[in-house]
Amino acid sequence: MKKILIRSGKSPFEAVTVEQTMQQRIGGANVGNLVFSDSAHKMLLTADTEVTSTRFTTGRADIAHINENYDVFVMPFANAFRPKYEASLKRWTRIIEGLTIPVVVLGIGAQSDLDYDMEPMRPLDATVKRFAKAVLDRSPSIGVRGEFTERYLNSLGFSDVEVIGCPSMFRHGDQFSVAKRRPELDRGAKVAVSVTEGPVGDIARTVAATYERYPDLLYIAQDLTELEAMYWGDTSEATATTASLPQHRTHPLFRDNRVRLFLDPVTWINGLAECDFAFGTRIHGNIAALLGGTPSVVLCHDSRTLELSRYFEIPHRSLRDLPPDIDAAELYAEADYTGLVKGHAERFDRMTGFLRRHGLDNVYQDGDKGAAFEARMRATEFAPGVEAWAGADDGGIGYRIGWLKENVRRLNDRQAKADKRIDQLTKQVAALQKAVQRSQNGPYRKVRRAVGRPVRRILKGRG
Repeated sequence: MKKILIRSGKSPFEAVTVEQTMQQRIGGANVGNLVFSDSAHKMLLTADTEVTSTRFTTGRADIAHINENYDVFVMPFANAFRPKYEASLKRWTRIIEGLTIPVVVLGIGAQSDLDYDMEPMRPLDATVKRFAKAVLDRSPSIGVRGEFTERYLNSLGFSDVEVIGCPSMFRHGDQFSVAKRRPELDRGAKVAVSVTEGPVGDIARTVAATYERYPDLLYIAQDLTELEAMYWGDTSEATATTASLPQHRTHPLFRDNRVRLFLDPVTWINGLAECDFAFGTRIHGNIAALLGGTPSVVLCHDSRTLELSRYFEIPHRSLRDLPPDIDAAELYAEADYTGLVKGHAERFDRMTGFLRRHGLDNVYQDGDKGAAFEARMRATEFAPGVEAWAGADDGGIGYRIGWLKENVRRLNDRQAKADKRIDQLTKQVAALQKAVQRSQNGPYRKVRRAVGRPVRRILKGRG
């Protein structure tokens, strides 16, 4: 049996709580990461393979264990070629350099602007080169998300690059179905939005306008910071703190209980399957809707969302060219899913061909097409979509108190260590000050003062 280690936040079969998700940072800072890792896990899980999640905890200390216990390391990534991720990319590179088993990068992406400008990427060149070299020393090629990432790696001198998209889109294998269930959107339509505030466009105004038109709107959150705000609440009501997007509990979407966050892709997909339409800047928020058969439109704001939308032929619009008060009905009406659906089988063949060239089978062509996976998912009880805590006993009061107590203890310990260090530094400064004073009052200084005054008088008299 082939043993596969996969870079992911958790196993798809592991049902997690809100508390576990926050405490262990499952999915990293964004639960959208689970959408593509779950799909990759399903794809690789055949009767002859065992797939194990890294849980995002892998370090250099694990290198020997990986080499001894696994046959291949499969690494799905998101937009890893970006400045904010550079430290993590270096960490992964050091781990890869220590591995003696094959390494398969399954859909990595670069992040720049909508014009595919390479210049913002240049500070990362050395880091990305080292990463790519480490991977290609253990793999015949690197799988990338789209055209821009391919072009970027080509510019660094790497030709063994294959555009395969993102594994998230292949959760259902070579099948893909999206259907408009309404002839048009009206006020009674259920619309989902998933957005992040970015450098282009006025997305907050778009969300507000959409909520005015469609009161059954759902705002789908994805970030850990959003989950914490939903779980803990805040003091924004008392302090009259507001924001244009649902960052504080004073926002209308929080007040009206229209914010949801799904801890698991399966509940996320099923939840969005009940909607009539979804749109926004979040690529995996839109993909989750599409996987549920719900029409979706991506509002592209950077290269990563644009290259994936182009590759999969997902209906999309450029956010910078979009009127802030755009009506979702217009996006819905103009969206054409013909290319996405008809081209899916070819893109699936490209993905599975990539896997075969890397010595990996897939459940759709070499197994039961995912039947056992789906049966196991149906037998697992996953948490429903998270709603904002209203203050009542939701079963998490004990955790909240325990968390606060533990963090107060940690802060007290940290403060005690800081106070001790301050005392040490204060004593060192006092000792240095005394040493300086002694040097100023030493024999050399006294002679210099005694001789210096007459010499200066003589020189002044000559002048």
